Amino acid sequence: MMRRFARRLVPIAAAIAALSALPAASASQPAAATRRTFAVGPQYDSTHVYVEPGTEQAFAASWTATFGGSTIGPNATQVTPTPSRTLSELVVSPVGTLSVFDYTTPVPYPFGTERTGWLVTDLDQAVRAARADGAAVTVAPFADPIGRDAVVQFPGGVNAQLYVHTTPPSYPELASVPENRLYLSPDAVGAFLRSFLAFTDGRIASDDRRADGAAIGLPGTAYRLLRLTSGFGTTTVAVTDGHLPYPFGRELTGYGVADLGATLERAKSAGASVLSGPVRAGGRDSAMVRFPGGYVAELHGAR
Repeated sequence: MMRRFARRLVPIAAAIAALSALPAASASQPAAATRRTFAVGPQYDSTHVYVEPGTEQAFAASWTATFGGSTIGPNATQVTPTPSRTLSELVVSPVGTLSVFDYTTPVPYPFGTERTGWLVTDLDQAVRAARADGAAVTVAPFADPIGRDAVVQFPGGVNAQLYVHTTPPSYPELASVPENRLYLSPDAVGAFLRSFLAFTDGRIASDDRRADGAAIGLPGTAYRLLRLTSGFGTTTVAVTDGHLPYPFGRELTGYGVADLGATLERAKSAGASVLSGPVRAGGRDSAMVRFPGGYVAELHGAR
């Protein structure tokens, strides 16, 4: 009996000896690479505002009277890879940065469809990463008067312009980080999240599948609301059936303010109009506002 047991131990002991002779995995394999991020900071991520012809100055004056801030420009220039002309103005405000375009020529396609401009650390690497993460490059890299740009499209038709400046810009930190506001269908949201979160190195901060529809003009209903966060700032995704009342879905960005009522009064005094609200839903008050030139924004009380 003991001899049979000893014979069984021999191969087990040999196997243990062989395993102990192998190098440790931590010593033989390189450490995992750190995930790259291309974001510089949310104050450098501007909403692209295409105003009605001839209204650029009225828009900029109304915006700064409402929120404060300063402007750079306007400058008559070409910011597209094919011939065009626009008055271009940068608005730097405590609630977000805006790139304002007042075209004096027709706007070359697909410009005007991009929602935002994101400053990136390296344009060529960012374009390659966007492709690898499932986005389409709809406008290949091109030079503009102050740097280089490209336009990418994430699944669901979400367009963003990536840019670098020859001379790196320096903008003050924001009092509140604006929300890039997206409306997607249930069919598109999965592919969008995989691509967008991979490229932005972002995460889902919250996912409410029974959000109060009053926030999007549909009281008594519910919808799915996701909040995403990354180095590019905050993104909210409303997942709906597309049965939206005007103006919901027309806004590009939401802006947090300390006192919504006072801000709305300043906006109206500066030529803006309140299209919807204020309404309380999801623990905050919000309203939809149209500024001179046609730009529609969501305003909400900062939490």
